[in-house]
Amino acid sequence: MKNVFCLIAILATFQVACAQDPSDPWNKKKAQSFKPLSAEQISAIEKAVPGDAAAKPKKARRVLVFYRCEGFIHGSIPYANLAIETMGKKTGAFTADLADTYDVFNSENLEKYDCILLNNTTGMQFTKPEQQSAFLDFIMGGKGLAGIHAASDNFGRHPECRAIVGGEFGGHPWNAGGNWAFKLDDPEHVLNKAFGGKGFWHTDEIYQYKPETYEGTKVLRVLVSLDMKQNEVSKLIKDGPREVPVSWLRQAGEGRVFYTNFGHREDTFSKPAILKHMLDGIQYAIGDLQADATPTAAAPEKQPAFSPAKP
Repeated sequence: MKNVFCLIAILATFQVACAQDPSDPWNKKKAQSFKPLSAEQISAIEKAVPGDAAAKPKKARRVLVFYRCEGFIHGSIPYANLAIETMGKKTGAFTADLADTYDVFNSENLEKYDCILLNNTTGMQFTKPEQQSAFLDFIMGGKGLAGIHAASDNFGRHPECRAIVGGEFGGHPWNAGGNWAFKLDDPEHVLNKAFGGKGFWHTDEIYQYKPETYEGTKVLRVLVSLDMKQNEVSKLIKDGPREVPVSWLRQAGEGRVFYTNFGHREDTFSKPAILKHMLDGIQYAIGDLQADATPTAAAPEKQPAFSPAKP
């Protein structure tokens, strides 16, 4: 019965979305791109979401989940929205508010939030200078930013915002239909507990980043990266061996940033380990889960946990 009510709520959300400002092209695009989830899909997400949060909230927390796209629209956005909402409700870690209009980025509105989460946003471009200022001040002043997958495909007009995320989309040789190998750069890091200290295989689309905009290990603490020891992964590199980060965290001023490239595929949001990794990252960005953000280049050298032989 719970799944039925959840399905009704999601259908109502889609109906409201279709009725929004007809002059905004985004509303037509999302109505065409987002399909209601089935009861089976809802159930799979609910089961995969962790039952408990890693850290007890220091106070009631609120997360602004922004999912507007000016470029490519990922069909997985509604799956991620549901997973994030369910995380908050199931664990009590936070309340999630969904938004897709830039007017939410003002100082007065952002005061009530602890974290902004960019859910597969593409081509974000603030319509007013004060919106960019509110976004930057929010993070640099001590709040949090979390990003899922295409959160790194944004801010072409706002390089300061792009730099805070840590990298910019530069193609995806590792396509959504491939099963790829991943290593843990820091197996004992608190935000990697979801993976039990072991590298793994996962099917998803994985980005590489433009070298000129990737902040690098002098700024970022890399958590997970592609395992180049596996030929299926490394053979797609055409310009010589190199590291391709997948998840990282960093400090930005007084604030905290967590980003993961997982999340292109719809079924990623029914994978318990991935959702645990995301939840822990969100709790870090909020400020409830303490995690070492010392940049990788400045931290003690770690022995990575490489992936096993392909299953």
